[in-house]
Amino acid sequence: MDFFELVTIVFEVAGVGAMVVGFVIAVTLSARLWLRTRDGGRAFRMLRETIGSVILLGLEILVAADLVKTVTSTPSLTDAAVLAIIVVIRTLLSFSLQIEIEGTLPWRRLATTGPQAFGQAVARGGERPRRAVEEQDATAPDAGGATVPDDGRFPELRSRG
Repeated sequence: MDFFELVTIVFEVAGVGAMVVGFVIAVTLSARLWLRTRDGGRAFRMLRETIGSVILLGLEILVAADLVKTVTSTPSLTDAAVLAIIVVIRTLLSFSLQIEIEGTLPWRRLATTGPQAFGQAVARGGERPRRAVEEQDATAPDAGGATVPDDGRFPELRSRG
């Protein structure tokens, strides 16, 4: 086994390890938040955001492993095509996960990496981002699907999000 094969294996193990360790940390943080606040919705949002962030981090590391593997192997059109397909699939997964976590399109926010998204989710403690809360509080759907200004008078008309 040469040096570059070993580097590739290290990257692959690090990517999978990051996802496994991150999953355990995300579950632990969410459980602690739930035990502290007894707010299941907030704990679930934190769990969902942190797991998504962990998956993003793992995907970024695995793309790096694929790049090292392809660049250091004997060049062939097949290897380049396989790398391109893998990178496209992982990029699409990362893109859709980031939209799911942040609730906004990438060009409507600053660039955020997987570790940054994880840190932001932990810092928020499962609370929705201020923008999402403001948008939900601005209007609430009524029974007919129309929006009703949220002036605090009819809390039963607000969506429970």
